[in-house]
Amino acid sequence: MSRPRIVIVGAGFAGYRTARTLSRLTRGRAHITLLNPTDYFLYLPLLPQVAAGILEPRRVTVSLSDSLPDVRLVLGEADRIDLDDRTLHYTGPEGEGGTLAYDRLVLAAGSVNKLLPIPGVAEHAHGFRGLPEALYLRDHVTRQVELAASADDPETCAARCTFVVVGAGYTGTEVAAHGQMFTDAQVRKHPLRQGMRPRWMLLDVAPRVLPEMDEKLSTTADRVLRQRGVDVRMGTSVKEATHDGVVLTDGEFVETRTLVWCVGVRPDPLVESLGLPMEKGRLLVDPHLQVPGRPELFACGDVAAVPDLENPGSYTPMTAQHAWRHGKVAAENVAASLGLGGARKPYRHRDLGFVVDLGGAKAAANPLGVPLSGVPAGVVTRGYHLAAMPGNRVRVAADWLLDAVLPRQAVQLGLVRSWSVPLDTSSPEVARVPGGPGQRQEASARSGPGAALAADTDDGGPGTGGQGPARPHEEPAKGQPGSGATQVRPGSGAAVPRSESETAKGRPVEGRPPSGHGELRSESETAKGRPAAGAAAEPDRNQPGGEPARSQPGGEAARNQPGGEPASGQPGGEPASGQPGGEPARSQPGGEAARNQPSGEPARNQPGGEPARNQPGGEPARNQPGGEPAKNQPGGEPAKNQPGGEPAKNQPASRPGQSPPTPHPAPGPVKRTDLPDDSAKGDS
Repeated sequence: MSRPRIVIVGAGFAGYRTARTLSRLTRGRAHITLLNPTDYFLYLPLLPQVAAGILEPRRVTVSLSDSLPDVRLVLGEADRIDLDDRTLHYTGPEGEGGTLAYDRLVLAAGSVNKLLPIPGVAEHAHGFRGLPEALYLRDHVTRQVELAASADDPETCAARCTFVVVGAGYTGTEVAAHGQMFTDAQVRKHPLRQGMRPRWMLLDVAPRVLPEMDEKLSTTADRVLRQRGVDVRMGTSVKEATHDGVVLTDGEFVETRTLVWCVGVRPDPLVESLGLPMEKGRLLVDPHLQVPGRPELFACGDVAAVPDLENPGSYTPMTAQHAWRHGKVAAENVAASLGLGGARKPYRHRDLGFVVDLGGAKAAANPLGVPLSGVPAGVVTRGYHLAAMPGNRVRVAADWLLDAVLPRQAVQLGLVRSWSVPLDTSSPEVARVPGGPGQRQEASARSGPGAALAADTDDGGPGTGGQGPARPHEEPAKGQPGSGATQVRPGSGAAVPRSESETAKGRPVEGRPPSGHGELRSESETAKGRPAAGAAAEPDRNQPGGEPARSQPGGEAARNQPGGEPASGQPGGEPASGQPGGEPARSQPGGEAARNQPSGEPARNQPGGEPARNQPGGEPARNQPGGEPAKNQPGGEPAKNQPGGEPAKNQPASRPGQSPPTPHPAPGPVKRTDLPDDSAKGDS
């Protein structure tokens, strides 16, 4: 008899606990497959400490393969579920599709950022649901403080050092509390203008901080935040977000370059496509976490509306504590439905209290209903996190100890760009990358990619977003002057200004995320020669017609190639050495004699008016263009890769700056392609 197949979607608190419990209960009597975009379980409550530089990113992650040895891990994102055929279709991290068949399916896809219809928020704000967003926020805050320290204008300095957090729940409160400590520590190393200090604002329409918690804990958290210098404004939110700041609901305009969106979460949009009964975006299940009418389908965590038996008529809230407990009950009921465990159990919970880490030794906690504050609350909070983490406890404790005795390292790693973490995305745990699959991401990220790096470094804003994909071959060569240079690509529409830092370092054009339309290619696609997604209608690069290949003349000049864009290390529009154009390079033919050559005599072994040296009078050198075909070629027929009746492969026939090549170009000097080309070394 074949073993039953169990598929679990998502490795958050609910999915991870389900997989671990099922592995223990089944003991190899079932095939357990876990589908997740990443290979780790993320302990979300400690994410604000990653953004504040207390913990290293890997400290809050637990390897799925190491901690779930009897579970098969499949990397990918679920796209579609066929309930009748009992199959799940997914997309892998490199764009490949796949299908998983199942006998039991557990949906634990988690949640994504909750959006509100506020103008400009999707373009200028960033969420805080995944590791990429935390890493971006740490780099962004560090950059703003460093830029503010060197700013001459007091208004610019104040705007860069103003950080607005919307949402005074667990996440928003901890981000603001840790952020104020983080920036205060930075300005001790990078002093601001006299009398200025970083300013963190915490906004919420609720009447008090932490409205979900006991009023005593809310009062404690509010007092700690205000003593630390956080500008807490309850009953106030954002009316509009712009490039230069935010307009509050009370009419005040706050100049800022940072908007952190912690308003709340919504269930993953995957469950909406099932066509099953929903409750505020969550899939309705019975107390056994089973979908009514679908005995093979279970749901738990943030995507499931689980009846709260302790409070009839309500559903359990979307918290990590409930998701963790959901996972255990779901695993037990799945095993029972397959005859691999005991009887089914309904989900019941007993409130153990909540903890909120406010940074340093400060916290607010009510374990078992006992309200605590100050150092005792801090001890309870960190002890709870160590006990709840499924791994990395020693490493986390070591980082806490080091943070208590050593100063924090405030450096920009530059690993995550602003366009990589759009607010409106169905996968906050995965950073958007050039050439990535992004089918579900692009379908959900309708409001723009978010802030652009150029605005962070030059104008200080989160960016305007939505201007199209960045193209690696559009970037100017390194070391070129002109911070206000404008890049115009044929057929691309309006020109996009680029900053000096972008020009020098090859950063993406402001607000240009990859769009997945075949204009960018991932590293694996480039290495393996695969076409980019959606590139069927685009002419193949390195082929005549359409778009010329890099380092080939035509349409757009590549690096170190003549025409349009100067080569690296060359001022203005002067072609690089070793390339044809205005002034011939050394050892290259042209109107002017090559350097280090006497009085107009062409370089050795190069074609020109005078035969090359060491060649019989008047006869061109071997494998060089001229009146006589090269040796080893049939009489009168030009060799391949030589000019003549048939152009060489992957070589355009037209000169730089002219129209694209024609099928039968005129003969002329053509650079050999059967030998290694060293002219562009160091530019990749």
